[in-house]
Amino acid sequence: MKKFAPILVGCAALIILTVFFYLYFFQVKKLPFIAKLIIKSKAQAVLQALKNKDMNKLAQYVHPEKGVRFSPYAFVEVAAENDMPANLVFNQEQIKTFLTLNESSVWGTYDGSGEPMEFTPPDYYEAFVYDHDYLKAPKVGYNDIVGRGNTANNSFKVYPGAIIVEYHFPGFDKKFEGMDWASLRLVFEKFKGTWWLVGVIHAGWTI
Repeated sequence: MKKFAPILVGCAALIILTVFFYLYFFQVKKLPFIAKLIIKSKAQAVLQALKNKDMNKLAQYVHPEKGVRFSPYAFVEVAAENDMPANLVFNQEQIKTFLTLNESSVWGTYDGSGEPMEFTPPDYYEAFVYDHDYLKAPKVGYNDIVGRGNTANNSFKVYPGAIIVEYHFPGFDKKFEGMDWASLRLVFEKFKGTWWLVGVIHAGWTI
């Protein structure tokens, strides 16, 4: 029996390391390549629904309890504070009728002026959701922030344990030297074994 002891110890150590690797990298850390394996196909399906304005399809991916929060800038406003309104959250049923709603709401404040951003959902969609064809974005980041500007990015603090997929255009006109970059970030959280959409974040160059 003693001659098998080293083998048993080695097997036990291997099992422990395997469990640690799984828990740390798949459940906690979610490194970019692991995040990509987990969420790539679902993120593309969500993006396709956004491009097609298929809100019934999109609603199928929205978190059944938390809904989905729309943030016009990289800094996510969870609660109203210091004259800054909270970003708006829509549940699955509200998403289905999102593009038919005609009532204006305040979605945040404009960078620089601080003026309230008043839009109907359809107008907000055109300005801060699918304002570019993100399915053709040349860069995609999985838990890896690609676009960086002056606005603080608190998304990983607001959504701990989430997978954030960023579709990024580095710029559109050479004369702006990249200052016209744009990104759309889709945020997914795991709930009852399924990854759900909880955030849609628009990001770009700010003052």
